[in-house]
Amino acid sequence: MTNSYPRRATQSGVGLIEVLVAVLVLSIGFLGVAALEARSLSTNNSAMARSMATISSYSILDAMRADVGNAKAGVYNTASPLSAASCPAAGTSLASAQLAQWCNQLGTNFGKVSTTTGSIQCSAAGLCTVTVSYDDSRAGWGGSTSQKVATKGML
Repeated sequence: MTNSYPRRATQSGVGLIEVLVAVLVLSIGFLGVAALEARSLSTNNSAMARSMATISSYSILDAMRADVGNAKAGVYNTASPLSAASCPAAGTSLASAQLAQWCNQLGTNFGKVSTTTGSIQCSAAGLCTVTVSYDDSRAGWGGSTSQKVATKGML
């Protein structure tokens, strides 16, 4: 007795459609990982800039502790923020030399542009506020063109 029905061919391998769907799903996953990596790099850059601003603030506070008499007298106080684009020349006094060096340090860390500034305000009691402003627009989403880090310290 013979079977009158034709035999069905069995599938032996992966079809082209399945391969294309798998490649599409993998591609979308890889794009997500790449976007996550790019976002991570930009936020790490922003965090590094905030750390550098804090380190720069501590740097000038330590310099003022070495010259505490002039710092309490207001010699280090800035009437307007020092711009890294045009740092003052180092004078003959210790305070002017340290302020010029600090301004140049800000320019090295954040760029010698007008948006990079630093200001200092100290009271006669030795309570000082150091403010560093810089451009943080490279931080990506949420980045600002004007980021400020204010540090308060006692001499």
